[in-house]
Amino acid sequence: MGCVFCRIIAGELPSRKVYEDEGFVAFHDIRPKAPVHVLVVPKEHVEKLSDYPDTEEGERKLGALFRTANRVAQLLGLQGYRVQVNVGEKGGQEVFHVHVHVMGGWG
Repeated sequence: MGCVFCRIIAGELPSRKVYEDEGFVAFHDIRPKAPVHVLVVPKEHVEKLSDYPDTEEGERKLGALFRTANRVAQLLGLQGYRVQVNVGEKGGQEVFHVHVHVMGGWG
């Protein structure tokens, strides 16, 4: 199991969790780019956003991912926030397990 996010999900690596349910975990980024910078990660290992199939199941999973990102932002009390997804190496993705950056807390 080489995926750092899979290891966090399994409890093998520490994280500062802010949310967890049956399908997702959210935790603070170790290299924040904003005053509040949390990663929302599906527990199911999928390497990149573009790997979700163009099916009803893929649509359901993507919807759940972004619904969870919104839930986490509300839980953190963010009045405004940025949601960012890097897709693939050329898109800036560093960890190849789908994740959404929720960033806010400015001003």
